[in-house]
Amino acid sequence: MSEEKIERDHKKLGKQLDLFAFSNSVGKGLPLFTPRGAAMRRILERFIVDEEIRRGYQHVHTPDIAKLDLYKKSGHYPHYKDSMYAPIVIDDEEFMLRPMTCPHHFELYLTRPHSYRELPMRIAELAGLYRYEQSGELMGLQRVRTFCLSDAHIICKDEEQAIDEISNALDLIEYVANVLGLTMGKDYWYRLSLGDRKDTEKYYDNKEAWDKGEDLMRKLMQKRCSEFVEAEDEAAFYGPKIDVQMKNANGKEDTAFTVQYDFCMPDRFDLTYIGDDGKKKRAFVVHRSSVGAIERIMAFLIEHYAGAFPVWLAPEQVRVLAVSEVHNDYAVQIHQELKNAGIRAELDVSKDKLGKKTHKVTQLKVPYTIIIGDAEVKEKNITLESRDGGKIGSMSAAKFVERIEAEYPKQNK
Repeated sequence: MSEEKIERDHKKLGKQLDLFAFSNSVGKGLPLFTPRGAAMRRILERFIVDEEIRRGYQHVHTPDIAKLDLYKKSGHYPHYKDSMYAPIVIDDEEFMLRPMTCPHHFELYLTRPHSYRELPMRIAELAGLYRYEQSGELMGLQRVRTFCLSDAHIICKDEEQAIDEISNALDLIEYVANVLGLTMGKDYWYRLSLGDRKDTEKYYDNKEAWDKGEDLMRKLMQKRCSEFVEAEDEAAFYGPKIDVQMKNANGKEDTAFTVQYDFCMPDRFDLTYIGDDGKKKRAFVVHRSSVGAIERIMAFLIEHYAGAFPVWLAPEQVRVLAVSEVHNDYAVQIHQELKNAGIRAELDVSKDKLGKKTHKVTQLKVPYTIIIGDAEVKEKNITLESRDGGKIGSMSAAKFVERIEAEYPKQNK
């Protein structure tokens, strides 16, 4: 098992699969993604954005930096001060690299009045965030100092709507996990993270709201028949949350996704809407992440699949290999046909022996290999080999495209 853990470690596989690197000149905890790693990021980002839009989320874009006063207003600065970067002084004003997105989304909500008919309003973003992690806590892609979070904040008209939205967010999380090949209870599990009424410095001081919020979330999980554990003193400072927990290859537990119930920020930001009686009413807020930080979920998936990703997720789906130089022109033609069809294909027309070329493909764990030799040029076909099933045989390039498309999860390509 120890050897298997080493072989699954995403730091080792990240180098072998040419996905990401780190540079002392750039800085600790600041990953550099190669073209292959960037491709995998794009796949995950496009998948989650498309799925969220299908489910009624409005994707926005907000700055990676804001005035320090914004984080004082939200309460994040005193609570997260030690994990935030030092203020940047610009024109006698202090700015911060953002450690979270919620204040930005709240300010966007406040740019105009809203009616109860617009709620719930699901504001989502793939947001670049920055947090100062201690050097000893940094670990590959799992704990970094800059990351992209699939973040969202749902403005609700009442507690009942907020709980419904939490349930909808859990439905989305479970769908995403299923598409990613993760099984509840085996690969991930739920944790209900609770606050501490006595610690008013760490947590927003409203005992009644804490009692009600935790009770509502506990009853929701019971209603969903979801198994969960409870954890004291693990909540956000503004409310209880449901965390999706996973373990890495070394057995360390981390939070991958989270859904949070917030009864603090609506007061701090005066988030309101116009009710059906024409009067202003206080809104409720749900914070949620559907796939977590792109970097962290990449680390989990690298280890989960030991680098042998399913076709839809593989940064390179097929490698086209020319047996010798005389086959290069046809190999180039096939490669272009595949790229035109949206297949992530790479081409090797080097002078290396075929054995050396196929060894590279094996090291990179590419799902499919296409061999182009005399027979293929003559018959205008391809010979296909599979990472998992060995030699498949001769077929047309169009037939291969159909084969790959059939391996995509529904509603995702």
